[in-house]
Amino acid sequence: MQAEQKRVIEDYIQAYNRFDADGMIQHLHPSVVFKNITNGQTDLQTEGLPAFRQQAEQAKQYFSHRRQTITAWEFTGDTVTIEIDYEGQLAVDLPNGLRAGDTLRLTGQSVFVFEGDQIVALTDKS
Repeated sequence: MQAEQKRVIEDYIQAYNRFDADGMIQHLHPSVVFKNITNGQTDLQTEGLPAFRQQAEQAKQYFSHRRQTITAWEFTGDTVTIEIDYEGQLAVDLPNGLRAGDTLRLTGQSVFVFEGDQIVALTDKS
């Protein structure tokens, strides 16, 4: 089971890095719940594939390049937590003062909850 979960997550991360929304959703459950948590606050939550796809398509406009690199894995039953290094080059100016062309670097973690071979919940934390 761990090997299959790892393969699914690696597929997801590779699709994310390619800006490939179709690839990102291929292993997601139709009622997937996605949360993005920044500094302990949930700043985005979606439910279902259409909402996830919409936010994935919208997010592409913010970066000219982005890359998540997995640095650690933790498997606990149906839950897999990965530690990630993130780097992205902004394509647009942001309200927080970052400008197009600036490089954003951060570390975080993503928590994937599986039901069989599908991801039913995904939480990104940074």
